[in-house]
Amino acid sequence: MRSPALRSAVGLGALALVLSAAAPTSAGPGAVDVPTLTGHAVLPAHTFVPATEPSGAQLGTEPINGVTPPFADQPLQGFSGIVRRGDGTYEVLSDNGYGRKSNSADFALRVNRIVPDLATGAIDVVGGFNLTDPAGHLPFPLTRPDRVLTGADLDVESIVRLRDGSYWMGDEFGPFMVHVDRAGRVLSPPVQPAGVTSPEHPDGGTPTLGRSKGFEALIAAPDRRFLYPLLEGTVTGDPAGTLRLYEFDLRTGAFTDRRWAYRLAAPNLAIGDATAIDANRFLVIERDSAQGDAAQVKRIYLVDRRDRDADGAVDKTLLVDLLDVANPRRLGGFPETFRFPFDTIENVTLLDERTVVVVQDNNFPFSNGRTPGVPDATEFITVRLPASLHPDPRVLR
Repeated sequence: MRSPALRSAVGLGALALVLSAAAPTSAGPGAVDVPTLTGHAVLPAHTFVPATEPSGAQLGTEPINGVTPPFADQPLQGFSGIVRRGDGTYEVLSDNGYGRKSNSADFALRVNRIVPDLATGAIDVVGGFNLTDPAGHLPFPLTRPDRVLTGADLDVESIVRLRDGSYWMGDEFGPFMVHVDRAGRVLSPPVQPAGVTSPEHPDGGTPTLGRSKGFEALIAAPDRRFLYPLLEGTVTGDPAGTLRLYEFDLRTGAFTDRRWAYRLAAPNLAIGDATAIDANRFLVIERDSAQGDAAQVKRIYLVDRRDRDADGAVDKTLLVDLLDVANPRRLGGFPETFRFPFDTIENVTLLDERTVVVVQDNNFPFSNGRTPGVPDATEFITVRLPASLHPDPRVLR
């Protein structure tokens, strides 16, 4: 049953968002022989959060995929991390906005709450909050005097929620680990791994990592003792196509000395997100930078950090080819072979022991992987697996 539309104040600037909550529906049980699409829902590209100032002023005034910036309000886009709440709602993290530090100062960093309705194919936005630093924990000047964080301050790309309701986020500008409370307020100074510096680092210095190649994925151990942040790019001096998987101790708030190597299928690929199955196994999205018909690599791997084959890197097994998903019910009006052909696929989590949730970052207004010349909507899909992943029960809570 749908609740009436209502107006709610969200975020530090008393931003108003009209909400309409839809009852979530389950993807349902059922045996499948191959990875199969069981749910598809869409958030339109032209979805905005009311803002006090226009957004996208540094994008110029020429149309991009038929959309002319700047925008009177802030686009609700760029989902680069996901948290399943267990009540049918999901929290999705918007990254730095328009792709670069130089053009995203008018994009407020934000966590949005969404409810996908797989029966209707719609996604409702039911709230959210901006990220802020009122206590001054970030040791560099911020863009806004009210200390609302923007895409010129941090590029948050990954998120996990702890039992106390606080969040840890992985950033690409440091790269930093950032801890915020349930209202998005920074709780402590950011933490950076030794010897790794991004070209966008606020203090400058010699970069040892490519632009926008910081903590793209962040994995929480089922017992919430450790976090495992995964870089998107290769650190200078490491083998090409090899990424560092770090261990972060939540008790000490510091990186440990343990580290693993994640080896991409090819050096020109990138990871998009990751999530835990149990203490040793993860799901990792690996992708190329192409979209539409040109897309060739959009995959979910089952990863085991125990390195059972002793080759010096975590073990990987292809679990889902997102360009070849069975769709016998023709969900979303797509053919019997469903393709998820987007440039940046940056959200993965478990719905149950045999169902994976995947959402892409639509990079509004730039990406047009579904229809050339038209900005991508945000698509939320569920994929049923042929066999159970046997996850630790704590990751499904």
